[in-house]
Amino acid sequence: MINVAILGYGTVGSGVFKIINENNSHISRRAGDDVKVKYVLDLRDFPGDPVEDVLVHDVDIIMNDDEVDVVVEVMGGVEPAYTFVKKALERGKSACTSNKELVAKHGAELLEIARENNVNFFFEASVGGGIPIIRPLIECLTVDHVEQIQGIMNGTTNYILTKMEDEGADFDTVLKDAQDKGYAERNPEADIEGYDACRKIAILTSLAYEKQVDFEDIYTEGITKITTADFDYMKKIGATIKLLGTSRKVDGVTYSMVAPFVLYSDNPLYNVKDVFNAILVKGDMLGEVMFYGKGAGSLPTASAVVSDVVDAVKRQGYTARVFWSDVKRTLGGVDAFKTPYFVRVKPQAGEDIASLKNRVDNVFGKVEYISLDSKPEEIAFITDVISGSEYDKAAEGFDVVSRIRVSK
Repeated sequence: MINVAILGYGTVGSGVFKIINENNSHISRRAGDDVKVKYVLDLRDFPGDPVEDVLVHDVDIIMNDDEVDVVVEVMGGVEPAYTFVKKALERGKSACTSNKELVAKHGAELLEIARENNVNFFFEASVGGGIPIIRPLIECLTVDHVEQIQGIMNGTTNYILTKMEDEGADFDTVLKDAQDKGYAERNPEADIEGYDACRKIAILTSLAYEKQVDFEDIYTEGITKITTADFDYMKKIGATIKLLGTSRKVDGVTYSMVAPFVLYSDNPLYNVKDVFNAILVKGDMLGEVMFYGKGAGSLPTASAVVSDVVDAVKRQGYTARVFWSDVKRTLGGVDAFKTPYFVRVKPQAGEDIASLKNRVDNVFGKVEYISLDSKPEEIAFITDVISGSEYDKAAEGFDVVSRIRVSK
């Protein structure tokens, strides 16, 4: 018998409880042992809910019970999740989590504690919800050097951008719609400013390149400045705009960022719509492979957590090898990151469009112009591949309306 304790009975925790109970025979057969939820920890009471039979309010009941084999942390936030998971690992219990904040900040440390105690720390659901990406990255792509990771890692922002593109609605209108439908929180800052995606790309970059990447070091830009006019230009060139988390190695330097990017139709991420997520990994031998599905939600995320529970049961007595050192990896600066830019500019006082174009040609060199009948008062263009510092220097003296990087 394998006893599981669930820390937190919110959206994901209730999903984990439901899946283990309703699919118990299937899960137990795959795990090779009977799997049972012995405890669920939460400060609240749930009258009439089946969880009442196993509900506890004191975490020490779980920590002091030697019969608990696996602890599932789905509380969210860094504390008290970190303290609880660390204590569980130190007491010889494997731990599984969907908590991206916890993993991004303490992943390397918790993996080391798990190794020291001959147990496992798994976190498949911390990136991409129900999409399998962590295990494929560390187990299935072991012969490849990862050259690039590029992904739509936040369903809320992808929903907003999809609606802006398809319906021509402005950002504020679509954000309210997303909140009304439960896709966005009342305080949507973590999503729309890119912080959620930042933690996820930090985890993937740490795993791909085997050293700690602090999310605080990753340049992060949200979607609040994207307008419907930007999408009107995209339709002229057969492109779209997505918020991407991206990492890549160039000449031995690792670059990582979260920002809106222009994508053309030849990019596999181009057609990823609404609340769906997708992560594109490019290996030096395999080439490109994409992982696609629902990146959030109770049951999709809980499904990934329970899969980790099954894996923890199957690996009892030894620790899975995960290469993630706590030695910090220094990232290349955003000023050195090279990419084309989509730019919209307005004439200065007393300057006509022809003069503005002449100035763009003199400063930016070779560009691709995009005209839009509804915007005769400005010009738009796509630059050649330039670094961030080269763009900043060239843009000085221009009245820039919009600036979006273009995915190569």
